[in-house]
Amino acid sequence: MTSRVYAVPEPRTRISFNKDWKFFLGDEPNAKSSSFNDLKWRKLTLPHDWSIEGKFDEKNPAKPEGGGLPTGIGWYRKEFTAPANFKNRLITVEFDGVYKNSEVWINGQYLGKRPYGYSSFSYEISKFLKTGKNSVAVKVDNSAQPDSRWYSGSGIYRNVWLTSAAAVSVKCNGVFVKTTVTSGDKGQSIENRILSPVESLASIAVDIELENKFKAKGNYKILTTIFDDKGLKIVQKQWRISVDQNTSKLVTNGLDIANPKLWSVERPVMYKLVTEIMQADGKIIDSYTTPFGIREFNFDAQKGFSLNGKAMKILGVCLHHDLGALGAAVNVRAMERQLEIMKAMGVNAIRTAHNPPAPEFLDLCDKMGFLVMDEAFDMWVKKKTKNDYHLNFPEWHKSDLEDMIKRDRNHPSIILWSIGNEIREQFDSTGVALTKELVGIVKNLDKTRPVISALTETKAEKNFIYQANALDIYGLNYNHKLYKDFPTNYPGVKFLATETTSALETRGFYDTADTIRRWPKDGKTKFTEGNKEWSASAYDNVSAYWGSTHEETWAAAKKYDHVAGLFVWTGFDYLGEPLPYPWPARSSYFGIVDLAGFPKDSYYMYQSEWTNKPVLHILPHWNWKQGKSVEVWAYYNKADEVELYLNGKSLGKRSKHGDDLHVLWKVPFEPGTLKAVSRKNGKDILVREVKTAGKPAKIELIADRKNIKADGKDLSFVTVRILDAAGNVVPDADNLVDFKLDGVGFIAGVDNGFQASLEPFKANYRKAFHGVCLAIVQSTEKTGTIKLTASSAGLSPSSIIIKTGK
Repeated sequence: MTSRVYAVPEPRTRISFNKDWKFFLGDEPNAKSSSFNDLKWRKLTLPHDWSIEGKFDEKNPAKPEGGGLPTGIGWYRKEFTAPANFKNRLITVEFDGVYKNSEVWINGQYLGKRPYGYSSFSYEISKFLKTGKNSVAVKVDNSAQPDSRWYSGSGIYRNVWLTSAAAVSVKCNGVFVKTTVTSGDKGQSIENRILSPVESLASIAVDIELENKFKAKGNYKILTTIFDDKGLKIVQKQWRISVDQNTSKLVTNGLDIANPKLWSVERPVMYKLVTEIMQADGKIIDSYTTPFGIREFNFDAQKGFSLNGKAMKILGVCLHHDLGALGAAVNVRAMERQLEIMKAMGVNAIRTAHNPPAPEFLDLCDKMGFLVMDEAFDMWVKKKTKNDYHLNFPEWHKSDLEDMIKRDRNHPSIILWSIGNEIREQFDSTGVALTKELVGIVKNLDKTRPVISALTETKAEKNFIYQANALDIYGLNYNHKLYKDFPTNYPGVKFLATETTSALETRGFYDTADTIRRWPKDGKTKFTEGNKEWSASAYDNVSAYWGSTHEETWAAAKKYDHVAGLFVWTGFDYLGEPLPYPWPARSSYFGIVDLAGFPKDSYYMYQSEWTNKPVLHILPHWNWKQGKSVEVWAYYNKADEVELYLNGKSLGKRSKHGDDLHVLWKVPFEPGTLKAVSRKNGKDILVREVKTAGKPAKIELIADRKNIKADGKDLSFVTVRILDAAGNVVPDADNLVDFKLDGVGFIAGVDNGFQASLEPFKANYRKAFHGVCLAIVQSTEKTGTIKLTASSAGLSPSSIIIKTGK
């Protein structure tokens, strides 16, 4: 194996440790040895999820609830050359996440174990390093199944870093920036004060945890500097400290910023704090950068939520961590694309269901303007699946929760810490002590944010997590009919709908829209109401028995100011939990957007309600049997009415009344063009058409980005559409599409969004589903061009060029 050299200059570096790993799927206990021969192992670059590379099989131990993909045991090894100046420095290897039960060795020396697959953790390796070649080995054990209610992935699925710092330095996650905004005029909202001549002031309190690992007691200077969003230095402060040998020391500092720019969902302005440690002679021996934002928010029992003094509703979705065809392996562009799609829908908040996310996800939320409910656990001592985290909770919950808070607490996007989701200790007295303990752990590290838990037991006297009287906000899952009377039943209690809806939909599939159905109808009755297409209607008229449709839920949440907001289950479909269908269903039906990233029709309902941009969307497609009565829906906003035409003939005008969120017509089908026109005060606002499509004739490729970075990570998501001769998408097309790629890239994954497809994600082919599928193209580190060609028997092929550059 070629060993990689890591040259580490002063004063501190944090270098990607992702390249040049070897991987073996299976158990190889001797791999921990530095002399182990891994020449036959597979070479790869992290992050890596081996489960997503496998075949779907009902017999896989994770079961359909876990995505129906293989798990098991895997080993990773890497050889590297230690930094030339590693002696008397703190060299640390940092793992953002390993799923799960990771054990790590350096040069055959055991560093430790970390059971929880969602925790970030690190090991100091200084004393185990030697001049020249070194080896690191990681065992990952995800064999005990089932261990999750959704797809977890397997492997070192998040980034790994190598950090070098001076003997006297800031500890990892050792800086905490706390901000408050004050003004002489309390009568204005903060945003108005910022814009007015009245001066406002942001007080910045900084906690810095230092450590002295090797050196004798010494005197040092600390210099803290704040830079604004333009990179301009705006305030600086210096003071002296002394640090004893082999100790940690917490020091605090305060700085002020006049007329600060506030972080908000519309203008997510970020600042940067640089902490430098200097010797007496002025030499900088450590430099630690902490991004942060300045904002104020408030939850009120009557008025709901406000940000920077401005009332607003939290319009959120829950997201699991998988990235569809890419599995659990972290990719920043894939996460960014998901958030872009959510932002365009009107989403302003994300709940990380039900675990700490990748650090880069929170960076994106800071940058793009999303509020975040950061969640720690899906269970405590009481299990939900046989081999889940309940086995590790007694020993590890304190470390895991503390590490999450310390890692994430500088993100301005985070407004809530969640200590659990639908925890079963709600139902017995053990919930009281555990709730108090977990809230205490959080508050010991961060008193600036409220603590919440997502609850399902609706009777206060029977809910022991609520009875602990430790939570700052009541978080309720589902039960939208209880929103109205919440202030009466819980006087003075702040309220947030932490999980809602659980509607079931398959993109592009439509059956009767006359009635609302619950699939299954309860938790005991075997589900028999499905169809041979393994699909659920996209009309938004099906939900799980514990939930409600999108329209039922939003109609209730929007009415009441005391409802601070909601988090819809879920923004995207996710692998696993394919309720209500059995195998071959292997991913969820809950998403507003399907697994491939294609919006379902309900997306446009939210867009019409949650955004200020004009919206007009009609459904369904217009390919039916002659004479069939078809229910046509229209979602719209910014208009008084919508008029529908079939082949130029008006079918009447419709307007929303009361709680209506769409309008509808019952139309006997005849082929041709269905056209909707929205109008306000008699003026046309938008026009939308749906045409009867002919037979599949050609392929169209549409890339979300035609220019990507040649960094080996960047992605272009290419939508593949099956069109008729006139250019219409064929709504029932299921053609098998073959992909050929030439140039400086590769196909990272393929998908079509169908919840019961058993085609592999890692392939160069995919069947279309309701006329579309997806190819994900990934760059290499070479600049140049990528040519993707899609072909299918009997269809005209299509090609697209994607350019890569530095």
